[in-house]
Amino acid sequence: MHSIDWLPLMSNAIHEDFHINRVDDISDKKNFKVLPHRKTYHDFFFLKKGTAVRSKGLNSYEILAPAIFFLPAYQITEHTMLSEDAEGYYCHFNEKLFDLFPKGYLTEQFVFFQYQSNPLISLQDASQITLEHILERLIVLYRAEEHKKNLIALNLMTLFEELRTEPSTVVAKKNKKSNFEITKRYKHALAKHIYEYQTINDYAALLNVTPNYLNKCVKTAIGKTAQDLLKEMLILEAKTLIRHSRLNVSEIAVKLCNQTPSNFARFFKQQTGITPREYAING
Repeated sequence: MHSIDWLPLMSNAIHEDFHINRVDDISDKKNFKVLPHRKTYHDFFFLKKGTAVRSKGLNSYEILAPAIFFLPAYQITEHTMLSEDAEGYYCHFNEKLFDLFPKGYLTEQFVFFQYQSNPLISLQDASQITLEHILERLIVLYRAEEHKKNLIALNLMTLFEELRTEPSTVVAKKNKKSNFEITKRYKHALAKHIYEYQTINDYAALLNVTPNYLNKCVKTAIGKTAQDLLKEMLILEAKTLIRHSRLNVSEIAVKLCNQTPSNFARFFKQQTGITPREYAING
């Protein structure tokens, strides 16, 4: 699924596997917002000026320029803030664009495409200049009448290789505080397995810890219970399905948590303050 919230920013036809635009072209940055959604494309958001707030799964990140935010495919994301002075680029692309390379090459070679990686990379001044040149070249290629797939792929790969040497892409030492490490693993497990497992016992078994230990780690790390995070993930997934799928509320209730429509609607309102129908209409 394409990131449809960004498509109106440009009037020309969208390439099947690749899209790029300048953040500068957004007319109303003050009220800019992208509701929770999940897509099958990778994307990145390069901010050369200003600030923004975007999420990856249950984690929210403040992006301070100059920086770049990577989102691997199949993750839920939400964009909640963009400063009025923001400048930069947004790009999404299908991994099949890179059929010149072995399958899975991006994930294997670049840490920022891995499911559990930190999506935010702070940039050095020299890197920022280099990346801007590459991104401007990509805009030219994108707007050309004839899309040259291999050139687009190679320019993107050059950008990724430039980022490989950034200090913030170096894998950090493992956090020795087990409560933070377990909480991090739990959040990623929720994002990946929410349709398969919906009890704390299931996730504790998946993480090879006891339910009590899992809850203790989460409570110590972030002041919430493991059940709180499970509910947050269910609501995040529900919002995505309500706004970006053709399923009705009854179908979502069964697909997501095997509940009756009335029980699901009650749960949704308890957690958000509005009904699923109100969210579908007003966001």
